[in-house]
Amino acid sequence: MDLDHASLCQGLLSLASAGLCHRFDRHGSDDRRQGPRQRSSGPIRHGSGAVKSARSRLGVAVLALVISACQQPAMAEQAYRAPDAAVRANETPGRHTAIFAGGCFWGMEAVFSHLKGVSSVVSGYTGGNRVQADYETVSSGTTGHAESVRVTYDPSVIRYDQLLQVFFGVASDPTQLNRQEPDVGTQYRNALFPADKEQARVAAGYIAQLRRLDPWKRPIVTRIEAFKGFYPAEDYHQDFALKNPDHGYIRRWDAPKVAALQRTFPQFWKSTFTPR
Repeated sequence: MDLDHASLCQGLLSLASAGLCHRFDRHGSDDRRQGPRQRSSGPIRHGSGAVKSARSRLGVAVLALVISACQQPAMAEQAYRAPDAAVRANETPGRHTAIFAGGCFWGMEAVFSHLKGVSSVVSGYTGGNRVQADYETVSSGTTGHAESVRVTYDPSVIRYDQLLQVFFGVASDPTQLNRQEPDVGTQYRNALFPADKEQARVAAGYIAQLRRLDPWKRPIVTRIEAFKGFYPAEDYHQDFALKNPDHGYIRRWDAPKVAALQRTFPQFWKSTFTPR
């Protein structure tokens, strides 16, 4: 992508996405609490909620066209064979949990659910100052929470440092600040929330290793944040890619990540989806 094209696309993306991700969720519905498959019906009338819904769908469609035209090369380059960690995790036997934030939790959940040694992946919210969290309030971008996943894993099969390989290699882009692909806001930030000192040690070591290698030729913005609690997301968000494989968002943004996982890390891949 040449400089003029890149500058034009950046401007178009900024204009197209301004406010959309905060006002309209990924489901194309203004009422987030109803879940992704419930839609209003009936004729469109001037001034009605249906008009607003139609406008929101039009806005999302325009944004999708701009993103498709401007970000296709970035999507093709997204997968990265992240290196083995120089700082290897030394974990006790038994199940462990790890929390990752890297954009929409649908895609994060889909990727981690296809890993050997992972027994559960739960979509949720973490990193905020409030003691409760839900989709409506977190989507406002004012609570400090990030969409995230809680991964339960067996370190005798897959270690925390290997989960980091997948996180940085295919699950997210660690160079996007407070956004991930079409989703914009601090709730989509790239962050790690270590559960203990060992995870914190390994996470810091791996980020330092990647910064030395500089594979993206752009700064890594991934933050290591203190764990303040994890709040599971609403039921309709759980196992979303498994239940809705033909959803437009899943097909455009998340299915390519799962395919990249199989291609890039075949040693970790399993074909079955681990449900919540």
